[in-house]
Amino acid sequence: MKGLSSKDRMILGGAILATLLAGFLGHDRIGPVPAFLSSGLALSLLAVVVGEATDHLGSRMSPGATGVLQSGLGNLPELFVCIFSLKAGLVDVVKGALAGSILANSLLVLGIAITVGGVKHGTQKFSSEPPKMMATLMLVATAALIMPTLAHELHTPASQHEVPFSAAVAVVLLIIFICTVPFFIKGNPAVTPAPHDSPEHAWPLGTSMAILAVAGVGAAFVSEWFVAALEPATKAMGLSQAFSGLVVVAIAGNAIENLVGIQLAARNKPDYAMSVVLNSSLQIALALTPLLVLASFVIGSTPLTLVLPPLLVVGLVLASVISAFIVYDGESIWLEGVALIGLYAIIVSAFWWG
Repeated sequence: MKGLSSKDRMILGGAILATLLAGFLGHDRIGPVPAFLSSGLALSLLAVVVGEATDHLGSRMSPGATGVLQSGLGNLPELFVCIFSLKAGLVDVVKGALAGSILANSLLVLGIAITVGGVKHGTQKFSSEPPKMMATLMLVATAALIMPTLAHELHTPASQHEVPFSAAVAVVLLIIFICTVPFFIKGNPAVTPAPHDSPEHAWPLGTSMAILAVAGVGAAFVSEWFVAALEPATKAMGLSQAFSGLVVVAIAGNAIENLVGIQLAARNKPDYAMSVVLNSSLQIALALTPLLVLASFVIGSTPLTLVLPPLLVVGLVLASVISAFIVYDGESIWLEGVALIGLYAIIVSAFWWG
């Protein structure tokens, strides 16, 4: 296609081949495990394509509007996976995927980015204002998300009304998210980092929109195949639904932020790297999670509540608090990144058995 570099063509071609392979294996021709793995690979590559198209499309907008566009479309593959999971009644997978995305971005991806950046460039310093604001909002969002679990575990009167209570929390979180949008669009320095470099050769507008549309449709189909293979594949591999959602679905659906945040840190752009990674967790907590809670009333037969396993709640709190501590001083070293990666490994390993 016109305007695409050889690298862009390779990424797009790989996504197309992976999607065709996932479609071929998705009809249980070999078994659920190959179908599951191939659809997971296709989902990750399509997420990268969505990210590339969004980046080129955003190069024609203001930095703030670009950030909003990237946040909204970046989670598109994970949104499709969660919707199809809700339709299939896999509520535990959705809960695990949402919590796992927050954990993966706040600990694993942030840890890898800090480690890579620290090893290559030593101590990395960044403007602490945008990360501090995002970390503060993330702490508020985490506090709101864990309230239904606390009510359930403490057997308060609210525990008898988990569904409406979760819906009320979702509405409040969406209101907070809506209030943050003007700050991002206007490029308020408290929440918007300095813009990163635009693509050297921006795609034509028509090309960007066409690729974005095709990748979005492809992600919808692959997400359905991914969810269809999820339950039989996890049983064949001896994995629980909780662990699959917490690790496999979360990482596959967040390939965009995983790749971009690490690349920016490696290029010695810690300001934008921190904001990209932290903003991804924030959007999942403030927008994607409450939207799915409300959507579950019309999708599937089981409403999605915010009552989570207590151990998972503790993990979310630890991730939010520790990542906030690391970004508050405006600098990072590689050892902090290693510590974050280690904590992520410990938390997810606790769910290996279910």
